[in-house]
Amino acid sequence: MSTLIEIDAELVRHFVFELAEFGRVGESGVTRLVYSPEWVAATDQYAAWCEESGLDVHRDAVGNVWGRLKGSEGGKSIASGSHIDSQAPGGRYDGALGALAAMIALRALKAQFGQPKRTLEAVAFCEEESSRFPSANYWGSRGITGRISATDPDNTIAFSGETMADAMRAVDLDPARIPEAQRNDIDSFIELHIEQGPILEQEDLPVAIVDAITGIRHYNVRIKGTQNHAGGFPMDIRRDPMAGFAEIASGVVNTAHRMGRPAVTTVGRAVVSPNFPAIIPASVEFSIDARHPRADKRRELYAAHEGMMREVAARRGLEIEWDVQIDHEPAPSDPRIVSTLQRVAAEQGVRTLTMASGAGHDSQQMAAIAKVAMIFVRSKDGRSHTPDEFSSIEDIVEGIKVLAAGMHALAY
Repeated sequence: MSTLIEIDAELVRHFVFELAEFGRVGESGVTRLVYSPEWVAATDQYAAWCEESGLDVHRDAVGNVWGRLKGSEGGKSIASGSHIDSQAPGGRYDGALGALAAMIALRALKAQFGQPKRTLEAVAFCEEESSRFPSANYWGSRGITGRISATDPDNTIAFSGETMADAMRAVDLDPARIPEAQRNDIDSFIELHIEQGPILEQEDLPVAIVDAITGIRHYNVRIKGTQNHAGGFPMDIRRDPMAGFAEIASGVVNTAHRMGRPAVTTVGRAVVSPNFPAIIPASVEFSIDARHPRADKRRELYAAHEGMMREVAARRGLEIEWDVQIDHEPAPSDPRIVSTLQRVAAEQGVRTLTMASGAGHDSQQMAAIAKVAMIFVRSKDGRSHTPDEFSSIEDIVEGIKVLAAGMHALAY
């Protein structure tokens, strides 16, 4: 028997736009860096809203804010949320929407159905974006899953030079107590997030159920050749690293293109030395971002990229080396939760598709301790990580209905 969930669209609008005032930049931008004054004010507001919603509130040792609706039967909890920090600047929706959606879903469930059998929790993760500390990403969910080492707070350095330990102490958090944030009592975690891509808009659908989060590998590649005069050196005896780079960049992108969706590869950064028009360069350093949500296809994609890089360098007489700077395994969603979300979406009259996430999310970390799944809400023009990102309140309400109905199915 279906249970229709009632979500107040005007309340959703109020929460979204009010939270966006903390760190507001221009008309629609937000800069809210972890442990900044804007972040502190936003977490205070989130905690106050959780209390107003009838939830028990606490903050953990890394600054994640939790709102809890205690269940009558005990056992591990069902949780939802996302991150409250932003890009610099980002928009109103990335991360913040998922934290708000979890709180709004619990508020609606409590008002409509009372106490659940299983404990429900909403969380605003303290950090995900790496926008203040370049190597900090997933700091909040890594704290929960025990993936912050004892040396990380002193070795995680901000763009402006301070350490994560310094920033934590400035907001009355003790880096030595980070292990206290770890949880082992969460059964399932569902994260609502804007899509950050164009697929839902292309399909004219408001919501997607996410069945996997992509694996991600970041390469930093260096090619070395021989610097020489652009006119005096014949083509057949050059050791031109720019020619090698051009071939590799085109090759890896086309490999992913030929493999088809959801494989993606991006060459987003290149540094040429000495970078002058009449000089064959001495070296080129560049990045490759390669992603696929299936473990077997991911390995196939990476092997093709690495084989191509070696072949091009050998054929052109170039030296090549690379470091893998990020290497996240794919995180498949729990099939039972996916099927539950598909079922309740249909019961709520919400049109959906099922897809993989091409971006990384906190759910990838939470998969280490809980069954996970995600819900996407349509992004206008696929925009994200920009003040121009936009999702309509109507689509957001549809997404929260699916989230709340899924949590109802799991907890009531």
